[in-house]
Amino acid sequence: MAKIMAVNAGSSSLKFQLLEMPQEQVIAQGLIERIGMDDAIVTIKFTANDQASQNSEVEVSGSKAKFKTQTAIKDHQVAINLMLEKLSDLAIISDFNEIVGVGHRVVAGGEYFDKSVLVNDDVLAKIDELADYAPLHNPANALGIRAFQKLLPQATSVAVFDTSFHQTMPKVNYLYSLPYEYYEKYGARKYGAHGTSHRYVAGRAAEILGRDLADLKLITLHLGAGASITAIKDGKSFDTSMGFTPLAGVTMATRSGDVDASLVNFIQTKENLSNEDMLTILNKKSGLQGISQVSSDMRDLLAARQDNEQADLAIKIFVDRVVRYIGQYIAEMGGADALVFTAGIGENADWVREEIVDRLGYFGIDIDRDKNTGCREEADVSAATAKIKTLVVPTDEELMIARDVQALMA
Repeated sequence: MAKIMAVNAGSSSLKFQLLEMPQEQVIAQGLIERIGMDDAIVTIKFTANDQASQNSEVEVSGSKAKFKTQTAIKDHQVAINLMLEKLSDLAIISDFNEIVGVGHRVVAGGEYFDKSVLVNDDVLAKIDELADYAPLHNPANALGIRAFQKLLPQATSVAVFDTSFHQTMPKVNYLYSLPYEYYEKYGARKYGAHGTSHRYVAGRAAEILGRDLADLKLITLHLGAGASITAIKDGKSFDTSMGFTPLAGVTMATRSGDVDASLVNFIQTKENLSNEDMLTILNKKSGLQGISQVSSDMRDLLAARQDNEQADLAIKIFVDRVVRYIGQYIAEMGGADALVFTAGIGENADWVREEIVDRLGYFGIDIDRDKNTGCREEADVSAATAKIKTLVVPTDEELMIARDVQALMA
């Protein structure tokens, strides 16, 4: 038995999960938010124990316990120090040496990495080099790796890349119609994202269908605040909606998705915006938020849609863009065996799933409304007559990270 930690470090956050492997049992999971501020929030959920029950900051309900506090956290180093300290204080671990491996989610791996790797100086240098490909993520990912290496030097350190799963895409699908020299000089191409999630749900879909993944054509829909759609053929990523960065593809919570580059330049000129200003608008003020002017959260829009035309419009545009990619990928692969919905919207917004599938009836895709309504867990929600299955599969990126760490440790 070994304790392995899966880590997702953001620019101002740190999400983690501690698992007992190979049992794949979650021991604790937590989130540290607002790193760098005086009112940072630390939340840890774990199995209740006697020591934790005596802590006034721990809320216990049956076998479940939740620790939550607010404090000043200067940087990621302090955040990780605090997190490890609390794991010990709450009797979740008795010794830091129990954590034998740490897997780190890294957004951009470029063409360097087509699989997860053990971290060394060269790997870290390449993650730093690829910061231009994911400026909001890679620097934070590298910070997290270095901080954990300093505090847990005995633990095996592994980098798990969002982009590695998509390295199997053929050139015809990942190249843009730009001068080829830009690809040769700068790596200007589609890299995709959410690869760990797409890889996990595809494997689970194959198990649900009782088929070999290598024999399936799947369309996996990671629909959350960030959203991407992937065509999986012969068990490999064949095409994906996100592009050079996670900005491209379908409409997202605050990201625009696909936009004509000339329109971007037009607005930038008219509004006298800098490149940085324009990227901020495309990444943080567009998507569901920009269209609806109500919220970036699909739950809020669904609640408001009957009384607010723009909220309703934002949902319709989201559904429309998803449908376009599904149709494209069915054509590219010459058919499909299943649609696989995952992530926040994909797993929980049953009405959105229904709206998407209702637009695809001519492909032989049909949903069982009774099975779909209220479904928040793994299920086949297809109608009995459906030629292409519709599945709901909650994603588990942290488990995939832990599996990769265990495999590389072996």
